[in-house]
Formats: sequence, C-alpha cells, structure tokens
Amino acid sequence: MAQWRWRRFGHYGAQGAPGGEALGIAMERMVSGISSPVDSDRGLAARLRYLTASDAGYEAMDRAGVHVRPRQLMAWLAEEVKPRKDNLARLDAAYWDLRRRNVAADLKRRLHNGGRGTRVEINPVNENRVDRKHQRGDGLRRRLSTRDVNVRDLDLWDRAVDAWMDDDLGELDDVWQQICQDYLGTDWEAYAYVDSIGWDA
Repeated sequence: MAQWRWRRFGHYGAQGAPGGEALGIAMERMVSGISSPVDSDRGLAARLRYLTASDAGYEAMDRAGVHVRPRQLMAWLAEEVKPRKDNLARLDAAYWDLRRRNVAADLKRRLHNGGRGTRVEINPVNENRVDRKHQRGDGLRRRLSTRDVNVRDLDLWDRAVDAWMDDDLGELDDVWQQICQDYLGTDWEAYAYVDSIGWDA
C-alpha cells in the first residue's frame, strides 16, 4: 500500500476518498447492465440469456458457484422453475462479473485512445466543512482547484484496469501515486485524496 496519504485525513472535516479508490470507482461507473433485479422475471431472464450466450458466460457462472445440470438450466431458461435464493445471488454475481470483464477489455482500448491517452479531470477533496486555517494549499492557504491532465502512459492505464479487475486497491494506489507524480507537478501530494475522478473515455 502506498505510504503517501495525508496524515489524519478527515480530522478537520475534509470529505473525499483515496485517489486509488476513486480511480476504481470511476472505472466501476462504466459498468452498466440490467436494472431489473435478479429476483424479478424480467431481470432473471435477461441475466440467463446473457450468461448462456457465450463460453465466457458459462465460465462466469462456474466462478460464481452456479453448478446445476443442463436440464435444470434449461428449466430456468424456459421459466418453468425459478432458481433458489442462493442461486439467484450467484447468477447475479456471475452476470456482473461477466459485465466487468467485457467492459475491462474495451476500457483499455478506450483509455489508450489510439496512443493519445485520456484526459482526466481530478476534483480535489471537499473542504467546505473545514475551517479556512486548516484547508490544504500553499502558504497562502489557496483552495485546491480541479485539475485536468492528459495521461498518455498506456502502461499505467493497463495496470489500473487490471488492478480494478483484481480488486487490488494497493496497486490502484500505486498507479494513482505515479499519475500524480508524473502529471501534477510539485503539489501532487495534495491530491492523494480526491472528491472524484472522471474522464471522457
């Protein structure tokens, strides 16, 4: 885990998240899917269609612990029998696992942007509840500002996406530290914690 966080963050009321965590949240926001809950007829049917449309879907079900005979699966697909509650939860987990994996492959390509990298908007921590004398900034206590940087290091994007897929917060922290050091100049440590991160990928 990167050892560069602000000491006693939040002690004076600042609101935000570690940069690596915010980076993962930004990637997670790109995963869209079925809004109907898995225990609804529509939500279950859509998930089953998606999962049974490819070998990757069957692999996702296997990883999630969905182990049923083909006859049982066909009964689910035909809506003759509804899965038990535990299998519903596993099917939902399998569905979102597959969605994330499919998004990850596309996300690397989009973040690479043909070798041009991606512009990142970094919103600093929210210090509205912090007394002015305790707010971060330079010697004049200047408020932190939103920063826009174009991250062109494609290896960093690959590492970030892989870490997000592996739920490796330590690696996401390390990637974020490198982005800050490479693109934010001398005040990079002020962005160890952020309110949010976004991009146009």
